Amino acid sequence: MSEPGTMEPAPDDAIAVRLREELARRRISRQALADMARISLSTLEKALSGSRGFTLATVIRLEEALGTPLRTAPIAAPTEAGLAPDHMGSYSRAGVRWIEGEYVTLRPSFGQAEAVYAYRTSIFWDEAACHLRFAESARMDGAFAQAGHISMPNLSGHTYLVTIEEGQHRLIMLGRPTREKQMFGLLSTLQVGAGSQLIPVACPVAFVPLDQLAEVAPGLMEPGTAHHARCRDILGRAVRDDFCRLRQ
Repeated sequence: MSEPGTMEPAPDDAIAVRLREELARRRISRQALADMARISLSTLEKALSGSRGFTLATVIRLEEALGTPLRTAPIAAPTEAGLAPDHMGSYSRAGVRWIEGEYVTLRPSFGQAEAVYAYRTSIFWDEAACHLRFAESARMDGAFAQAGHISMPNLSGHTYLVTIEEGQHRLIMLGRPTREKQMFGLLSTLQVGAGSQLIPVACPVAFVPLDQLAEVAPGLMEPGTAHHARCRDILGRAVRDDFCRLRQ
């Protein structure tokens, strides 16, 4: 209860305060957060200013993008303190701390031969949910930035970055890290086709610690441009070193 003469903040006000704190703590812009949550900047700005309330759908998208709850109601707790849920591999924070951090993500362009697409992926521990989450940012197609949970089962030894949104799934499977702490694997997603058509597509993917490619700007790298050859060679390791196989 509040003290005499004070008022409890409205739910929307409390969410707005939490959002501002997260933006300041993570040093990300409102536009970047809107892109990560796949909402318009206008929707975010109006909700933060109080001119429009937060819808449940908007709050859920923001929570998934940030990997942290914004509402006072607790989210599902793990079955055992300190461990991720069974369906994510029952891993502990100490056992997966090595993977936390900022990465440059590389994948082939879906529309231009030999070109490489680069963007950022953050991997972090969600204290409330007790498991790892990831969030993409700095994508040219910001509306398609992904966020979700991470499974790390001992049986396969692979890391799974999973997005589930309204029944749709998108998956990245990464093998064990190299000595350089780089990770390689396979991305399975949907490509936008003609009109509203969506086409299943899979391609190699590479996760490189940000400090190793800090000079690489997010976006499309065409053949002959700066850093293309280096990034293309790094991405090529996914297939060349047998982290994934593509068959027809």
